[in-house]
Amino acid sequence: MTSRPPHSQLRQRLTTAAAALGLSVGLILTGTATAPVVQADTTRNTPQTWTGQGTPFTQDLPGGKTVVGETSPIHDPALIIDDDGTWYVYSTGLVNRENGGTIQIWSSQDEGTTWDYTGTVWDRIPAWIDAHFSDGELPGNLWAPEIYENDGTYYLYYSASRFGGNNSLTALATNTTLDPSDPDYEWVDRGLVISSPASGLDPNNPGKTFNAIDAGIVEGEDGTPYMAIGSFWYGIFLVPIEWPSGKPVENWQAQTVNIADRFMWGNPIEAPYITKNGDYYYLFVSFDSCCRGGDSTYKIAVGRSTSVTGPYLDKDGRDLFGGGGSVVFDAHGAITGPGGQSVFGDYLAFHYYDGANEDIPYFPTLGLQKINWVDGWPEFNQTVDLPQVTQAPQPVSAVVGSRATFRAEATGTPAPVAQWETSADDGATWQKVADQPVTINAGENLRRSQLTLKHLAGNQDGLLVRAVFSNAHGSAATEPVTHEVTAPGSRQVRS
Repeated sequence: MTSRPPHSQLRQRLTTAAAALGLSVGLILTGTATAPVVQADTTRNTPQTWTGQGTPFTQDLPGGKTVVGETSPIHDPALIIDDDGTWYVYSTGLVNRENGGTIQIWSSQDEGTTWDYTGTVWDRIPAWIDAHFSDGELPGNLWAPEIYENDGTYYLYYSASRFGGNNSLTALATNTTLDPSDPDYEWVDRGLVISSPASGLDPNNPGKTFNAIDAGIVEGEDGTPYMAIGSFWYGIFLVPIEWPSGKPVENWQAQTVNIADRFMWGNPIEAPYITKNGDYYYLFVSFDSCCRGGDSTYKIAVGRSTSVTGPYLDKDGRDLFGGGGSVVFDAHGAITGPGGQSVFGDYLAFHYYDGANEDIPYFPTLGLQKINWVDGWPEFNQTVDLPQVTQAPQPVSAVVGSRATFRAEATGTPAPVAQWETSADDGATWQKVADQPVTINAGENLRRSQLTLKHLAGNQDGLLVRAVFSNAHGSAATEPVTHEVTAPGSRQVRS
């Protein structure tokens, strides 16, 4: 794993990634101004105190989950929640081999709300992959990871390809822990799993093949593992694999099932992910085109089956092998081209192109939705309601050495998350408070936040404070209020 790049390198990383996507680059990271250190009285892992009713924000209701922190550039997120409660997302590597071009890792310690960039799996793309593509252009990055645990081993599948073709491969790395601080942490290269073009899939159609990217792992009722895989060409296939190797069984071609095909020009279907809920297996796929920024037409469709090998039928009884597929998640509000999905538990992870990103419009960004299972089908709330401040913080005066408390609330759909900021230069620049308090539920889509600053010092006198409430579609900032710090014995306003 690589360490997180310093501020200057992170800025360049985002700039390079945006340029490679053909996106305009504005201000990526705000400049820093000399400011007194601000300490919060609570970390984001500890529910805050609030007068009145409320529950920790992390008790998610079905619907969109607002995520904050480092959530881009993320493409093809693979979500897993570890036994210690840490949420991890593995995503496609940076283009042009930035940071080595290998799979990126992101983590959250507050149940998927605040995300940090953790690094990459390796410092460089394995040499054997370059040898595989030595007849032409080398892959600029590794794509579309999948993370799956079996018997104490974590299996990380990933792809390498050339954009627009099906000369592709899916490879494997394994680890015994996801925690980078664990002494046993090491991603071990297990080499090739499967490659394309493949032959022998259909004796009646020798030309039938798939594109060996976008692996997703699922186990059948008897514990037999399968790899769903495919992109365009002949659609989605289910390949039997075996543990502990994590690779296809012998003579896998004859046992592989073609489970989805749109039977239309270009066959724009990819990113299969199968998950079990109740009596059914659900096949999630991405329809249409990704990777075009604001012009992306990606959308998520689904079918279900009582057997892991299909057939998968949509809500209208149409087979996904034959043009079926119920679209359940599409562009709305600032979310363009959602897709590249994975599922863990009741959470759908996906990427989208963020129209609310003013710095880099339509930058690929992490999205999360808690699935609402209704009458045997997954439903997703696509309501668009921008954050609106309903209670602003009040000015506070406190003495040196004491603490000051600020409160704010806002509404929005998805329910917004507050991030508190301070300014020491009359609002010219703003700095996020290091330890953000937890945003709590106060009713349907109403969220409250309370910031307490402790160990106040004289150089914090005059500090401006505000809360910025954000969701996937935009943000709303409270009016700045003044934080006065006075000497002991001075007249003061109760915080």
